[in-house]
Amino acid sequence: MSSWKSLLLRIGDKSPEYGTSSDFKDHIETCFAAIRRELDHYGDEILPFLLQCVEQLPHKTPLYGTLIGLMNLENEDFVKKIVEQTHQSFQDALNSGHCHKIRILLRFLTALMSSKVLTSTSLVVVFETLLSSAATIVDDEKGNPAWQACADFYITCILSCFPWGGAELVEQVPEELERVMVGVEAYLSIRRHTLDTGLSFFEDDGEVEKTLNEKDFLEDLWSRIQTLSTDGWKVDSVPRPHLLFEAQLVAGKSHEFGTISCPEQPDPPLTLSDITYGKQKYAAELNYPQRIRRLNIFPSSKFEDVQPIDRFVVEEYLLDVLLFFNGCRKECASFMVGLPVPFRYEYLMAETIFSQLLMLPQPPFKPIYYTLVIIDLCKALPGAFPAVVAGAVRALFEKIADLDMECRIRLILWFSHHLSNFQFIWPWDEWAHVLELPKWAPQRVFVKEVLDREVRLSYWDKIKQSIETAPGLEELLPPKGGPNFKFATEDGEKSEQHALSSELCNMVKGRAAARDVISWLDENVIPKHGSDISLVVVVKTLLDIGSKSFTHLITVLERYGQVISRICDDQDKQVLLISEVGSYWENNTQMTAITIDRMMGYRLISNLSIIKWIFSPENVEQYHTSDRPWEILRNALCKTYNRISDLKKEISSLKKDIVAAEEAVAKTQEELNAAESKLTLVDGEPVMGENPVRTKRLKAYAGKAKEQETSIRNSLEAKEALLTRALEENETLFLSLYKGFSSILTERLPAASSAQTLQDLKSINPAGANAMDLEEPSAMEMEMDNEDSKPEKSHLNGKTEHSYTVGENEQWCLTTLGYVKAFSRQYASEIWPHIEKLDAEVLSEDSHPLFRKAVYSGLRRSMDSI
Repeated sequence: MSSWKSLLLRIGDKSPEYGTSSDFKDHIETCFAAIRRELDHYGDEILPFLLQCVEQLPHKTPLYGTLIGLMNLENEDFVKKIVEQTHQSFQDALNSGHCHKIRILLRFLTALMSSKVLTSTSLVVVFETLLSSAATIVDDEKGNPAWQACADFYITCILSCFPWGGAELVEQVPEELERVMVGVEAYLSIRRHTLDTGLSFFEDDGEVEKTLNEKDFLEDLWSRIQTLSTDGWKVDSVPRPHLLFEAQLVAGKSHEFGTISCPEQPDPPLTLSDITYGKQKYAAELNYPQRIRRLNIFPSSKFEDVQPIDRFVVEEYLLDVLLFFNGCRKECASFMVGLPVPFRYEYLMAETIFSQLLMLPQPPFKPIYYTLVIIDLCKALPGAFPAVVAGAVRALFEKIADLDMECRIRLILWFSHHLSNFQFIWPWDEWAHVLELPKWAPQRVFVKEVLDREVRLSYWDKIKQSIETAPGLEELLPPKGGPNFKFATEDGEKSEQHALSSELCNMVKGRAAARDVISWLDENVIPKHGSDISLVVVVKTLLDIGSKSFTHLITVLERYGQVISRICDDQDKQVLLISEVGSYWENNTQMTAITIDRMMGYRLISNLSIIKWIFSPENVEQYHTSDRPWEILRNALCKTYNRISDLKKEISSLKKDIVAAEEAVAKTQEELNAAESKLTLVDGEPVMGENPVRTKRLKAYAGKAKEQETSIRNSLEAKEALLTRALEENETLFLSLYKGFSSILTERLPAASSAQTLQDLKSINPAGANAMDLEEPSAMEMEMDNEDSKPEKSHLNGKTEHSYTVGENEQWCLTTLGYVKAFSRQYASEIWPHIEKLDAEVLSEDSHPLFRKAVYSGLRRSMDSI
């Protein structure tokens, strides 16, 4: 890499490029000298690379702003090109709704203004343009309030610039800044307070009044900016390197930025209803999502030295690094521990990462990314970060009963994976008290599921060894036994089914074709033993043959999938097939899930049969004590969703191919027409057409291009037909799923009059509830810092220290409602198109209010109609 590129990339870092210096002034001067030398030769490369650095290293924005300010003193034309290119990029980002680019480029403009590259009035005009658009959007008459998410985003972008340039704006254009502040305040007075209980980490259903009175994210940011204004715009976490060169920069020519325009949002529907408003609101929130939802894990004492605005700035830094170093875990961790901040921020870093890992409806990146970053941070800060992470786990474990179901699953998967990278070391004796809790208590279920996942990542004996400080927890380990094959030859009792299994096993070992096995079944087995017994024998035997490894399983399913398909030709038989898989792998949840998933992939099992099986009595009874049925349901819904997504991608690709094919046909036809229109002498006589050989070749090309276009059109028609059918099946799937949930919840939920909120459910304490009150310190009290104050025993939400007083039926209802909400949220994009039918057939007034509330909350739909 060229030296000037390295200097641009590493500016502000402790790096070899800058020797031992960590002084911003030295870095900027060194980088400026290198750029100035190379500008004449590499100007066309420097400009795009510099803007790329600005966009992808936004925590260094003030440094790049100052550097460009110095360049402006010597090469105004080059800096003018930077401003023009930034203007074009900013307008393009607005037009396409590219949130990250809009936010980062606006911060960059603020840095350019601070370095005298951009006029202050130009920046204020940009702010006022965004402000005007936001106010119009939320206006009931002129705009479309359903798209408030877009308006809120514009205002957030404006406010988030003030820590980087508020001091300069108040010094240079105080009246204009005041005008912007007044405009923001006016906007906040007409927008709707956002109450997104569906995206909350914790179930706060019982504290609606408290939630209504709490500030939402934008209101909170506004209060932080007001405090910043009162404190004289001083921000410790934002470096101001331009002040080091103030005497020089003031001599530079400030450029105008030019006008920008915000795109118009969709018109409100002609008939405004709860459903039409909800659909547009959901679309707006998909396009303009809230960037962070704060997960308050640690006590406020951990943040005493951090001012409110500094917390916001550090969060911005951390989120930017996570965003632009996705896929580069080492670089990500390195930048995260080296932010330009004069105070320690390990606790804030942990809270920010966990808030992203557990963010709803889904994290910005795959959970494995955050897992790897946390591991690297533990290695980069071995004396501090592991203890902070351990404290976060303890705090979340303490509140696990109130944690959203989707967040619980992610926490289980992350924690087990994290421990697998540190020899599965954890002070399990701290959590040994869960053995005294009822089997449905969330803390006990959490420990049980973590241990189950650890066994998957290692092996049973290793995990048993890891819990030797709390040997009683072995009770929560998954069964050690292997598959349950009832036709094993070593069994003492032999029956006709044993003989059939043995015969089938010999056929498979002899590599009999699937059609021969089907003939054997049709002629010798089904007529004599019936289809159900035949199914049990065939499925158990084939599973046993494929049980040695995943490869063996795939091989058996590929070779003899037709045999299974023959005996499982309707939904009831497929449900029996799934039950037999679960019975065979009753000691191994992972293999049960994998086998059912592969069978669904080979179309041996339909998603509807999985839904029907999920609501069978043996599964319903373990909803609140095991993740086994939920994992299989998640896999089924995910596979269905992926099929539809793949079809949509293929159709999009084919449409592009058709455009290319049409262009190819037009081009070859044009060449053929041109060739045929020419006069050519043949035997001394003029005839129409070029050389006959070339004309023939062009005709062949034209014909082939036409055939290609026809072939692509046929493929497109076929894929569109498949998509139409898949979407119809999807509607049936979700209707079936919600009808099932509605039915089983109606049977178990108490009357609506006695349980209108989740808090009501938690407060029901039936006689004989299994509750213990152990006089031992709680896990929270054993936090890594050994907090001085010991909290009093809490009796909230049916819990006291080391006890759980929620009854089994109530916990079953809480867990099931939690999953209803989680599935509704995760597949909201698939559910909204069918909402009218869902309302008519499932979410009628007859359905239980708590069930409807769970669905509405997951869809982020207004609950006013409940």
